[in-house]
Amino acid sequence: MNEVIRTMQAHRSYRSYLDKQVDESQLEHIIQCVQAAPSWINGQQVSIIAVKEPERKQKLAMLCGNQKYVEEAPVFLVFCLDFYRAYLASQMEGTPFEISNNIDTLLVGATDVGIALGTAVTASESFGLGTVAIGGIRRNLEEVIEELNLPPYVLPVAGLCIGHPAEDPGLKPRLPEEAVVHEEQYQQDLLPALENYNTTYRAYLEERSKGSRSGTWTEAVANFYSKQYYQGIEEALKKQQLPHSK
Repeated sequence: MNEVIRTMQAHRSYRSYLDKQVDESQLEHIIQCVQAAPSWINGQQVSIIAVKEPERKQKLAMLCGNQKYVEEAPVFLVFCLDFYRAYLASQMEGTPFEISNNIDTLLVGATDVGIALGTAVTASESFGLGTVAIGGIRRNLEEVIEELNLPPYVLPVAGLCIGHPAEDPGLKPRLPEEAVVHEEQYQQDLLPALENYNTTYRAYLEERSKGSRSGTWTEAVANFYSKQYYQGIEEALKKQQLPHSK
Protein backbone atom coordinates (compact mmCIF):
# COMPACT_ATOMS: atom_id res chain seq x y z
CA MET A 1 0.00 0.00 0.00
CA ASN A 2 1.43 3.40 -0.94
CA GLU A 3 1.23 6.57 1.14
CA VAL A 4 -1.58 8.14 -0.93
CA ILE A 5 -3.83 5.09 -0.46
CA ARG A 6 -2.98 4.93 3.24
CA THR A 7 -3.89 8.59 3.69
CA MET A 8 -7.18 8.29 1.82
CA GLN A 9 -8.30 5.16 3.65
CA ALA A 10 -7.57 6.85 7.00
CA HIS A 11 -9.92 9.76 6.26
CA ARG A 12 -12.08 11.06 9.08
CA SER A 13 -13.90 14.33 9.80
CA TYR A 14 -12.32 16.64 12.37
CA ARG A 15 -14.50 19.12 14.23
CA SER A 16 -11.94 20.35 16.75
CA TYR A 17 -8.76 22.28 15.89
CA LEU A 18 -5.66 23.55 17.63
CA ASP A 19 -5.12 27.30 17.88
CA LYS A 20 -2.51 27.14 15.13
CA GLN A 21 -2.52 28.68 11.68
CA VAL A 22 -2.29 26.65 8.48
CA ASP A 23 0.98 27.30 6.70
CA GLU A 24 0.37 29.50 3.65
CA SER A 25 2.62 27.39 1.45
CA GLN A 26 0.61 24.29 2.37
CA LEU A 27 -2.63 26.09 1.56
CA GLU A 28 -1.18 27.17 -1.78
CA HIS A 29 -0.28 23.56 -2.61
CA ILE A 30 -3.81 22.47 -1.67
CA ILE A 31 -5.29 25.05 -4.04
CA GLN A 32 -2.87 24.01 -6.79
CA CYS A 33 -4.02 20.40 -6.39
CA VAL A 34 -7.64 21.52 -6.72
CA GLN A 35 -6.81 23.40 -9.90
CA ALA A 36 -5.10 20.30 -11.29
CA ALA A 37 -8.23 18.19 -10.78
CA PRO A 38 -10.44 17.24 -13.77
CA SER A 39 -13.44 19.32 -14.82
CA TRP A 40 -16.15 19.09 -17.47
CA ILE A 41 -14.87 20.32 -20.90
CA ASN A 42 -11.94 21.87 -19.02
CA GLY A 43 -14.45 24.58 -18.15
CA GLN A 44 -13.08 24.67 -14.59
CA GLN A 45 -16.52 25.47 -13.20
CA VAL A 46 -15.37 25.93 -9.60
CA SER A 47 -14.28 28.91 -7.53
CA ILE A 48 -12.99 28.81 -3.96
CA ILE A 49 -13.46 31.58 -1.44
CA ALA A 50 -10.78 31.26 1.26
CA VAL A 51 -12.11 32.77 4.48
CA LYS A 52 -9.67 33.48 7.32
CA GLU A 53 -10.98 36.71 8.83
CA PRO A 54 -12.42 35.87 12.29
CA GLU A 55 -15.51 38.08 11.94
CA ARG A 56 -16.46 36.60 8.59
CA LYS A 57 -15.87 33.04 9.80
CA GLN A 58 -18.07 33.81 12.78
CA LYS A 59 -20.86 35.06 10.54
CA LEU A 60 -20.57 32.09 8.19
CA ALA A 61 -20.60 29.72 11.17
CA MET A 62 -23.93 31.26 12.19
CA LEU A 63 -25.31 31.06 8.64
CA CYS A 64 -24.25 27.40 8.44
CA GLY A 65 -26.45 26.60 11.42
CA ASN A 66 -24.21 27.71 14.31
CA GLN A 67 -21.46 25.22 13.47
CA LYS A 68 -18.69 26.44 15.75
CA TYR A 69 -15.91 24.56 13.98
CA VAL A 70 -16.43 26.84 10.96
CA GLU A 71 -15.44 29.72 13.22
CA GLU A 72 -12.67 27.84 15.01
CA ALA A 73 -10.90 26.38 11.97
CA PRO A 74 -8.00 28.58 10.79
CA VAL A 75 -9.19 28.33 7.19
CA PHE A 76 -12.69 27.88 5.82
CA LEU A 77 -12.92 27.24 2.08
CA VAL A 78 -16.23 27.82 0.33
CA PHE A 79 -16.53 25.82 -2.90
CA CYS A 80 -18.82 27.40 -5.48
CA LEU A 81 -20.06 26.16 -8.81
CA ASP A 82 -19.03 29.00 -11.10
CA PHE A 83 -20.30 29.84 -14.56
CA TYR A 84 -19.50 33.55 -14.30
CA ARG A 85 -16.23 33.04 -16.17
CA ALA A 86 -18.15 31.12 -18.85
CA TYR A 87 -20.53 34.08 -19.05
CA LEU A 88 -17.58 36.44 -19.54
CA ALA A 89 -16.17 34.10 -22.19
CA SER A 90 -19.49 34.24 -24.04
CA GLN A 91 -19.45 38.03 -23.85
CA MET A 92 -15.89 38.12 -25.18
CA GLU A 93 -16.73 35.76 -28.05
CA GLY A 94 -20.14 37.25 -28.87
CA THR A 95 -22.03 33.96 -28.42
CA PRO A 96 -25.36 33.19 -26.69
CA PHE A 97 -25.21 32.14 -23.04
CA GLU A 98 -27.96 29.60 -22.42
CA ILE A 99 -27.12 27.95 -19.09
CA SER A 100 -30.13 29.37 -17.24
CA ASN A 101 -32.44 27.03 -19.17
CA ASN A 102 -30.20 23.97 -19.01
CA ILE A 103 -30.67 21.86 -15.87
CA ASP A 104 -27.51 19.91 -16.73
CA THR A 105 -25.65 23.07 -15.68
CA LEU A 106 -26.33 22.21 -12.04
CA LEU A 107 -25.09 18.63 -12.47
CA VAL A 108 -21.92 19.87 -14.15
CA GLY A 109 -21.22 22.50 -11.50
CA ALA A 110 -22.02 20.26 -8.54
CA THR A 111 -19.85 17.46 -9.96
CA ASP A 112 -16.92 19.80 -10.47
CA VAL A 113 -17.33 21.06 -6.90
CA GLY A 114 -17.41 17.49 -5.56
CA ILE A 115 -14.20 16.61 -7.38
CA ALA A 116 -12.55 19.82 -6.17
CA LEU A 117 -13.60 19.34 -2.55
CA GLY A 118 -12.46 15.71 -2.47
CA THR A 119 -9.13 16.74 -3.94
CA ALA A 120 -8.72 19.44 -1.29
CA VAL A 121 -9.46 16.93 1.48
CA THR A 122 -6.80 14.50 0.26
CA ALA A 123 -4.24 17.25 -0.29
CA SER A 124 -4.90 18.67 3.19
CA GLU A 125 -4.59 15.28 4.85
CA SER A 126 -1.27 14.67 3.07
CA PHE A 127 0.11 17.52 5.22
CA GLY A 128 -1.33 16.03 8.41
CA LEU A 129 -4.16 18.58 8.49
CA GLY A 130 -7.74 17.75 9.43
CA THR A 131 -10.88 18.68 7.53
CA VAL A 132 -14.64 18.50 7.71
CA ALA A 133 -16.98 19.21 4.80
CA ILE A 134 -19.84 21.63 5.51
CA GLY A 135 -23.09 21.27 3.59
CA GLY A 136 -24.64 23.89 5.88
CA ILE A 137 -23.26 26.60 3.61
CA ARG A 138 -26.53 26.10 1.71
CA ARG A 139 -28.71 26.65 4.79
CA ASN A 140 -29.00 30.41 4.22
CA LEU A 141 -27.87 30.71 0.63
CA GLU A 142 -28.92 34.25 -0.17
CA GLU A 143 -27.17 35.65 2.92
CA VAL A 144 -24.00 33.68 2.10
CA ILE A 145 -24.09 34.95 -1.50
CA GLU A 146 -24.31 38.52 -0.22
CA GLU A 147 -21.58 38.04 2.41
CA LEU A 148 -19.17 36.61 -0.17
CA ASN A 149 -20.09 39.15 -2.87
CA LEU A 150 -20.81 36.44 -5.42
CA PRO A 151 -21.70 37.52 -8.97
CA PRO A 152 -24.48 35.96 -11.09
CA TYR A 153 -23.99 32.34 -12.19
CA VAL A 154 -22.06 31.48 -9.00
CA LEU A 155 -23.52 29.39 -6.16
CA PRO A 156 -22.00 28.12 -2.88
CA VAL A 157 -22.32 24.33 -2.75
CA ALA A 158 -20.07 23.16 0.09
CA GLY A 159 -17.59 24.43 2.64
CA LEU A 160 -14.45 22.85 4.04
CA CYS A 161 -12.85 23.51 7.41
CA ILE A 162 -9.08 23.01 7.43
CA GLY A 163 -6.85 23.04 10.49
CA HIS A 164 -4.52 21.14 12.78
CA PRO A 165 -6.57 18.43 14.54
CA ALA A 166 -7.05 18.79 18.28
CA GLU A 167 -8.28 15.21 18.74
CA ASP A 168 -8.75 12.02 16.74
CA PRO A 169 -12.45 11.23 16.26
CA GLY A 170 -11.68 7.74 14.97
CA LEU A 171 -12.76 6.05 11.78
CA LYS A 172 -16.48 5.87 11.05
CA PRO A 173 -17.61 2.55 9.55
CA ARG A 174 -18.72 2.73 5.92
CA LEU A 175 -21.36 0.79 4.03
CA PRO A 176 -20.24 -2.69 3.00
CA GLU A 177 -18.73 -2.80 -0.48
CA GLU A 178 -21.56 -4.95 -1.85
CA ALA A 179 -24.00 -2.11 -1.11
CA VAL A 180 -21.94 0.38 -3.10
CA VAL A 181 -20.13 -1.43 -5.93
CA HIS A 182 -22.12 -3.31 -8.57
CA GLU A 183 -20.84 -5.62 -11.30
CA GLU A 184 -22.26 -4.84 -14.75
CA GLN A 185 -25.74 -3.83 -13.48
CA TYR A 186 -27.25 -2.35 -10.31
CA GLN A 187 -28.06 -5.08 -7.80
CA GLN A 188 -31.24 -3.91 -6.08
CA ASP A 189 -31.47 -6.48 -3.28
CA LEU A 190 -29.68 -4.31 -0.74
CA LEU A 191 -31.77 -4.91 2.39
CA PRO A 192 -29.51 -7.62 3.90
CA ALA A 193 -26.43 -5.42 3.47
CA LEU A 194 -28.20 -2.44 5.03
CA GLU A 195 -29.42 -4.49 7.97
CA ASN A 196 -25.88 -5.75 8.62
CA TYR A 197 -24.55 -2.22 8.37
CA ASN A 198 -27.16 -0.99 10.83
CA THR A 199 -25.77 -3.43 13.41
CA THR A 200 -22.22 -2.19 12.83
CA TYR A 201 -23.29 1.45 12.86
CA ARG A 202 -25.27 1.14 16.09
CA ALA A 203 -22.30 -0.49 17.82
CA TYR A 204 -20.02 2.31 16.58
CA LEU A 205 -22.33 5.03 17.93
CA GLU A 206 -22.72 3.39 21.31
CA GLU A 207 -18.99 2.79 21.71
CA ARG A 208 -18.04 6.27 20.49
CA SER A 209 -20.52 7.99 22.81
CA LYS A 210 -19.96 5.61 25.74
CA GLY A 211 -23.61 4.63 25.55
CA SER A 212 -25.16 8.09 25.32
CA ARG A 213 -26.08 7.72 21.65
CA SER A 214 -27.68 4.93 19.70
CA GLY A 215 -29.54 4.42 16.45
CA THR A 216 -29.00 3.04 12.96
CA TRP A 217 -27.79 4.42 9.66
CA THR A 218 -31.16 3.83 7.98
CA GLU A 219 -32.93 5.73 10.78
CA ALA A 220 -30.61 8.71 10.36
CA VAL A 221 -30.84 8.82 6.58
CA ALA A 222 -34.60 8.22 6.46
CA ASN A 223 -35.18 11.02 8.96
CA PHE A 224 -33.00 13.41 6.97
CA TYR A 225 -34.86 12.77 3.72
CA SER A 226 -38.32 12.80 5.31
CA LYS A 227 -38.49 16.58 4.88
CA GLN A 228 -36.97 19.42 2.93
CA TYR A 229 -33.84 20.18 4.92
CA TYR A 230 -32.81 23.59 3.53
CA GLN A 231 -35.23 26.31 2.47
CA GLY A 232 -34.65 29.02 -0.11
CA ILE A 233 -32.67 26.96 -2.63
CA GLU A 234 -34.96 27.80 -5.55
CA GLU A 235 -34.90 31.50 -4.71
CA ALA A 236 -31.09 31.53 -4.57
CA LEU A 237 -30.83 29.73 -7.91
CA LYS A 238 -33.18 32.29 -9.45
CA LYS A 239 -31.20 35.17 -7.97
CA GLN A 240 -27.97 33.78 -9.41
CA GLN A 241 -29.62 33.23 -12.82
CA LEU A 242 -29.12 29.48 -12.62
CA PRO A 243 -31.68 26.79 -13.62
CA HIS A 244 -34.67 26.54 -11.27
CA SER A 245 -38.19 25.16 -11.39
CA LYS A 246 -40.16 28.21 -10.34
